[in-house]
Amino acid sequence: MKIDWTIVKRRGNHRPVLKYTIELEPFEIDLAVPQVVLDDALVRPPSSWRSFCYPGRDERACPCFERYRLMSPSHEQRTLSDALTLHWRDEADGFDDVRAAFTRLRADFETVLKNAHDSAPLDIVEGLELTRQTRDHIVRGVAAAKFLAAAGF
Repeated sequence: MKIDWTIVKRRGNHRPVLKYTIELEPFEIDLAVPQVVLDDALVRPPSSWRSFCYPGRDERACPCFERYRLMSPSHEQRTLSDALTLHWRDEADGFDDVRAAFTRLRADFETVLKNAHDSAPLDIVEGLELTRQTRDHIVRGVAAAKFLAAAGF
């Protein structure tokens, strides 16, 4: 799984925007690895639909946050892209939370990937034939019928 992201914040009271793309590699698609979901991955600011946050408003007034979900693409979907508005922060605060969320998603995905890989392939070919008892029983009946037919009965 390849994860690429960028974070862009315009000058002023604008919130940073995280844009990311997650792409499964061909062998991961072939293993039909299920989607991995982190329900509480990143902080979601109040009124996250707005690109800005004024001083003393929303997260700059009260740190009351919901959370964004992060997820890997399914093996059918193969690629997932999204853009998330992050909470306003000073540049000194950094974006370690974003790296930590993607690292956690990757670790959880690798666990699922290892489990999928450990599910070994099978190629079972089986068959059943008549039991010895049934063969002997039928052979006696067939032989008796042939003997009677040869004798004219």
